[in-house]
Parts: sequence; structure tokens; C-alpha cells
Amino acid sequence: MKRRHQKKSTLSMVVMAILAIVLCAALLFGNSFTAKAQNNRPTPEQATLVKEGQKAPAFEVEMFDGSTVKLADLKGKVVLLNFWATWCPPCRAELARVEKDIIEKFKGQEFVFLPVSRGEKKETVAAFREKMGYSFPMGLDTDSRVYKEYAETYIPRNFLIDKNGKVVKASVGYSEEEFAELVKLIEKQLK
Repeated sequence: MKRRHQKKSTLSMVVMAILAIVLCAALLFGNSFTAKAQNNRPTPEQATLVKEGQKAPAFEVEMFDGSTVKLADLKGKVVLLNFWATWCPPCRAELARVEKDIIEKFKGQEFVFLPVSRGEKKETVAAFREKMGYSFPMGLDTDSRVYKEYAETYIPRNFLIDKNGKVVKASVGYSEEEFAELVKLIEKQLK
């Protein structure tokens, strides 16, 4: 009887030791795989394909109202190209300020605010526009084709393009400070 109990205890200890080894290995390798995946994700700067000082890639985007806008047709104007999505909280915070602090402020000047919804259907953007009460023009980049000319990942993104088609500012994310800097840069480009 003692022998049977000893065998069970020994077997239990072996099983527990094997489980402990497997668990440790899983944690060790799992963490290294996670770290590796995080290290392989590009930084916002690395994911930015168009840098400041470069010519903005040409594009054509369908607008919410069905019209089309080509970047080439905006030459001679300062353009703030903004990539956003309805599900993105920083994008929503930024868009909430745009009408008053950018669109109205620069109305009547050689300036275009061009927000482009990245990877979303028109119906999704329509529901968002209605909910938020937005009536300003918005572009639809349902397949992210335009976005992929400018960046690999991360939104919101802003590309401030001068009158000659050169990117003077490329930014990622939203903060009040960065938004204020964009407004000042737009003012400077319009002088």
C-alpha cells in the first residue's frame, strides 16, 4: 500500500515538474515572441512614407458628395490632408475642433482642409457625419489606397502640403499642442 502511494506521489511530482517546465517555457518564449512582435512594429516615424520636405504623392479621392478631388487640382493652395477613422478616439477629438479652429478660420483663403476616411465604407462615414452634425467635405478612401501612399499605419495623420505640393509637416496622433502648431504652420504658409 505504501509503495502504491509512493508511486502516485512520485508520478504526481514528475507531472507537476513537467507542467512547471512547460509553463516556464511558454512564459519565457511567449514573452520573447511578444517582445519580438512589438519590436518589429514600426514606430510612427518609420511608418511615415512621405517625410517633410518631400513632394506629396499625387492622388485622386472620391468625396462624400460623389465628386472627386485630385491633389494636382489643388496646386497653388495650402492643403491639410488628414487621415482619420470613425472608430479612432484621437481622430474624433481632432475632428471636433476642425470646423471652428481650421475651416472657419481659413475660410476664403487659398487653403483646403481635406479629411480622408481611411478604410471605411460610405455608410459608416454617413452615420458618423449625421451623428456628429458634420457637413464639411470628406474624402472616402475605402480601400486605403491613398493612405498607403503616405503611411503604413497609425492615425490620425496630418500632412500639411504647401502651395507647390511639398510636405512641410507630417504628424501622427492628436494633442492640443500639435493641433495649435498645425494652425500656426497653416498661417505661416498662407502669408
